[in-house]
Amino acid sequence: MMVDQGKNQSPTRALEVRQLVKFYRGANRPALDGLEVTIEPGEVFGLLGPNGAGKTTAISILCTLLKPTSGSLSIFGIDVLRHPALVRRLIGLVPQEIALYPLLTVRENLAYFGRLHGLRGGELRDRIDHCLAMVSLQEHADRPVADFSGGMKRRANLAAGILHQPRLLFLDEPTVGIDAQSRHVILENLAQLRETGMTMVYTTHYMEEAQQLCSRVAIVDAGRVIAEGRPHDLIAEADGCDNLEALFLQLTGRHLRD
Repeated sequence: MMVDQGKNQSPTRALEVRQLVKFYRGANRPALDGLEVTIEPGEVFGLLGPNGAGKTTAISILCTLLKPTSGSLSIFGIDVLRHPALVRRLIGLVPQEIALYPLLTVRENLAYFGRLHGLRGGELRDRIDHCLAMVSLQEHADRPVADFSGGMKRRANLAAGILHQPRLLFLDEPTVGIDAQSRHVILENLAQLRETGMTMVYTTHYMEEAQQLCSRVAIVDAGRVIAEGRPHDLIAEADGCDNLEALFLQLTGRHLRD
């Protein structure tokens, strides 16, 4: 099958987004207003912004769950809007909400999602065992997810997202609301995945996580990128900022975004 990679889109880039716009019906301004992002293979890219900045809308569009009003986007050279089924084979998603069946065990959940991705037999069993070990859930593999603590659910959510070894992994607030130990395990897991060369798009409100994990970040507000670069470069270029959180507040303001 011939895939149209689109004009001005490089097949070597993991992700290329051009002039992405999204209007929701009844809204008085766009959720995305000309968003532009490029990500190279192997990068961990932080997509940062206050509440309402457009991060979740962007992730939903990039994961083929939502259609934009206008704009273009490609993943590893494949036009996402024209060939969403092909793109879904390349990506994984760890959503902010726990995307697991609570009455099934974590092993049963992983087996179900693995089969959806085409895994079978010994390969599926090996991937389940590997992912359970990675997130330290081997001893709890046959317990219903409903019985898990918040941190255990977050770790199981990550296992489901990486089970099929995606080339590009989207993580939407993967450590929100959990204990320090589970957060540490998840960040260690992501650092290991980074070492294997997996490309990741990471959204978080924890600026220290982004500063620690991400090779580059984009700060988004009102649906547009207002700053982009390596965390240490952005911090060094700003006046009076000694960390990413200080820079974030300087650019987006201190007023509440409830």
